[in-house]
Amino acid sequence: MFLRAKAISYANPKNLRPRKAVIILVLFPLLITSVTRGGTQTVATDPGVRGSPAGAGAPIAGLTANQTSYFNAGLDDFMEIQSVLGTIADTSLGLGPRFNGESCGQCHAQPAVGGTSPSVNPQVAAASDQGATNQLPFFITLNGPVREARFPFAADLRHADGGVHDLFTITGRSDAKGCTLAQPDFRRAAAEGNLVFRIPTPVFGGGLIEAISDSAILANMRSQLYRKRLLGIRGRPNTNGNDGSITRFGWKAQNKSLQLFAAEAYNVEMGITNEIFPNERDETASCQFNGIPEDATHFDADGTEFPSDVVKFVLFMRLLDQPKPAPSTPSIESGRQVFQNIGCALCHTPSLRTEKSSVAALSKVDVNLFSDLLLHRMGPGLHDHISQGVARGDEFRTAPLWGLGQRIFFLHDGRTTDLVKAIQAHASNRNAWYPDSESNAVIANYNRLSVREQQDLLNFLRSL
Repeated sequence: MFLRAKAISYANPKNLRPRKAVIILVLFPLLITSVTRGGTQTVATDPGVRGSPAGAGAPIAGLTANQTSYFNAGLDDFMEIQSVLGTIADTSLGLGPRFNGESCGQCHAQPAVGGTSPSVNPQVAAASDQGATNQLPFFITLNGPVREARFPFAADLRHADGGVHDLFTITGRSDAKGCTLAQPDFRRAAAEGNLVFRIPTPVFGGGLIEAISDSAILANMRSQLYRKRLLGIRGRPNTNGNDGSITRFGWKAQNKSLQLFAAEAYNVEMGITNEIFPNERDETASCQFNGIPEDATHFDADGTEFPSDVVKFVLFMRLLDQPKPAPSTPSIESGRQVFQNIGCALCHTPSLRTEKSSVAALSKVDVNLFSDLLLHRMGPGLHDHISQGVARGDEFRTAPLWGLGQRIFFLHDGRTTDLVKAIQAHASNRNAWYPDSESNAVIANYNRLSVREQQDLLNFLRSL
């Protein structure tokens, strides 16, 4: 056994908590970092990002010709680069005044369009595109994850903020003459412990997730209750404040639908106003170049309607298939059983089923997402002090594991590329602000496995 030191406070505003991260000591079984000794494996290691084929990015089977056309149109718009005025070749208008990226597809790229952070971070190039004078934030690197930044607390460090503070401005761009905006002071926020990150969530199988009924989610939540209670697992849905229905998209399951998810991201991540988010987030007069909303339903002279970009994004995501796993092996099948035995599947539900859908290809489909779509308390180690809907600072939606085999960055903030570290980060003990992680007992089960069993589990996860 050895003592493992674990920092449990990511945001740490003064006047609210100690300025330095609280450190606790957690006992874990010894996991030596060498791989083999004398031909015998002494530690389980992440087998790494699975190679080609991607097994993702294709439309759902069984679409009509018309549906396939809309999928392709949505894919084209998902990949399109945005500029301020749309005057730059092969771009569409609306970027800024503040933004994190220049297209959906730049950030949702690994291992195929619709995925998550790619190996080369497009935000590095976006910072200076078209002459922009942005300084690259210290937490954005060429081979690091795509990130958005949030300040959990307002400038006085006493009141909640929680919103996205965009990394870049259009200041200096050739298509934004006269605009002068300063970037947020991220170093000050970090020094005050008031800076947290999110990375892009994959949108594979979005329409399938949307087509799972609330009743199916609740029935799964109530299943295996005795075993869940023994392991300290609870879980609850995030809900819409008006109709009480279950929300399910985003790191905290804060968004109800793909349309809301897409419209919000278009406005927040690229600064593009649309019919659902029609107002600029920054209304500095010298940086307003277009009428609002910049993205809207289009009508030609005879009244024919053409969908907005947001609608086309939704059609792409709704008709995007779930990732395909790698071919099975004895180790993978053993790992699948270990996944069940130690309790991982109690939150990472292997499969839910869709109800009848207006899109026949989405009806009565097994959705192999490995998530219960519920919020779970993850303890001090993963908290971000941000509440969304009913989700508290340490609550996150169970991340779907489909496609995990080809992800590069893990956890909501992309803090690690090592699957073993991501697993261990699920465990943390209570402090003054947050209770124990619901995953503690499951991670303890993982730590008691033999090296062979741990390796089989890791091989299984990388097969997804």
